[in-house]
Amino acid sequence: MSEAPRTMPRRALISVSDKTGLIDLGRALSEAGIEIISTGSTAQNLRDAGIQARDVSEVTGFPESLDGRVKTLHPKIHGGILADLRKDSHIAALDELDITALGLVVVNLYPFVQTVASGAVGEDVIEQIDIGGPAMVRAAAKNHANVAIVVDPAAYPDIIEALASGGTTLEQRQALARDAFWHTARYDAAVAGWMSEGDFASVHGQKLGDLRYGENSHQSAAVFANTLGQPGLASATVLQGKEMSYNNYVDADAALRAAYDHEAPTVAIIKHQNPCGIASADSLVAAHQQAHACDPVSAFGGVIAANRPIDADTARSIVEIFTEVVVAPGFSPEALEVFAQKANVRIVELPEGFAPEATEIRQISGGFLRQDADRHFAPATSWTLVAGEQPDPATMDSLEFAWQAVRAVKSNAILLAQGTASVGIGMGQVNRVDSCHLAVTRAGDRAAGSVAASDAFFPFADGAGVLIEAGVRAIVQPGGSMRDDEVIKAAADAGVAMFFTGERHFFH
Repeated sequence: MSEAPRTMPRRALISVSDKTGLIDLGRALSEAGIEIISTGSTAQNLRDAGIQARDVSEVTGFPESLDGRVKTLHPKIHGGILADLRKDSHIAALDELDITALGLVVVNLYPFVQTVASGAVGEDVIEQIDIGGPAMVRAAAKNHANVAIVVDPAAYPDIIEALASGGTTLEQRQALARDAFWHTARYDAAVAGWMSEGDFASVHGQKLGDLRYGENSHQSAAVFANTLGQPGLASATVLQGKEMSYNNYVDADAALRAAYDHEAPTVAIIKHQNPCGIASADSLVAAHQQAHACDPVSAFGGVIAANRPIDADTARSIVEIFTEVVVAPGFSPEALEVFAQKANVRIVELPEGFAPEATEIRQISGGFLRQDADRHFAPATSWTLVAGEQPDPATMDSLEFAWQAVRAVKSNAILLAQGTASVGIGMGQVNRVDSCHLAVTRAGDRAAGSVAASDAFFPFADGAGVLIEAGVRAIVQPGGSMRDDEVIKAAADAGVAMFFTGERHFFH
């Protein structure tokens, strides 16, 4: 099969706000004998590096004006971009109008998103709404049969390689055009979202790859990374093991949600988006052992997340149990050597700068829901003691841990804790008393002397009664039930401390 024909540009236009890689690209163009026309600071950067660049105003015969708002909006620029060189009539028109065709357009847009993110407001943001840039990008992308459009410095090496090989191929220009339209679509969506003050919202993602299947083998699935640049699980690196599955991603995300709710070294073990155990300790290895002890049966085949880099001791503790995925912000070389003994375990390293998302989006039929992530926990100092005596500091620490940990449990949620480790969890039940029974049953003898957290109020005294009968010595809950008096009385009669937080932590 013959190689696809290549197109070598005679003239290139470069106008970029992101100067990454600019000089390398400019040198490659100059060495290839390609004339460069440019604007403002881009032209100055090129000249400072000894690369010849003509000002756009010299080509158009019209000066940059209106504080730089008008530079490239001119027929001599857009005619050169849009001319279809496959048509004799277009070539003749260029000759008649004294316009030179542009075979390469390198443009990235004003930093609108970054400006908004910096906290800028009003006119400072308005001035970062690019007009000429998107016009050139879209024009070049439309005419990709003749023009290569580059919007991302990451593509410069491929362009430089293409120039050395005789020019760009149609296939390459098609791919660049696709990326360019995606670039302007996201840009316009960001502007519309800001202008509407949140009344418009869009979700943009870039496909990273297909998954073997979805939740079940008859469902197709793929993983996408959002295009906002926020580092997260989607862009994490699988250092070892099989490819991540749909369910692996879902459970790993839930595990990260649980682990990163705590400041101390914390390990969360997840199965089907629910915790088998959560524990905080002075070391990750202790946290893992305590989290595993909460429900060793369910932890088999689970997904583990840690909020600290994993060391060798923690790795040795983990490999003793069959585990599907281990996700953390880092792994020591010694830890990776330990995990190598279990080649099928997926070892997933989070990208640098990972932090839990500030907002959450959930698809519903015909649309989606958006909410602030549930990241607020009423501190113990703000709670109201409604029954029993004030517990000692260690008990308060345990209650505060339980209050934060119960947030990661599907509603209706009850979590029992000893110290800063869960010992019994009741989750996802359609009534709260069943969740109480489940938590107590799973805790067994450990229920006696534990503390309990409930993600929402007790509608009746029966749920609290189950916990009290099992030996729970302190309970934290939101309060707000019509029968709060009955619930409080049950705790007071048993000498059990009960706190109201005034906030709930539903997780559906």
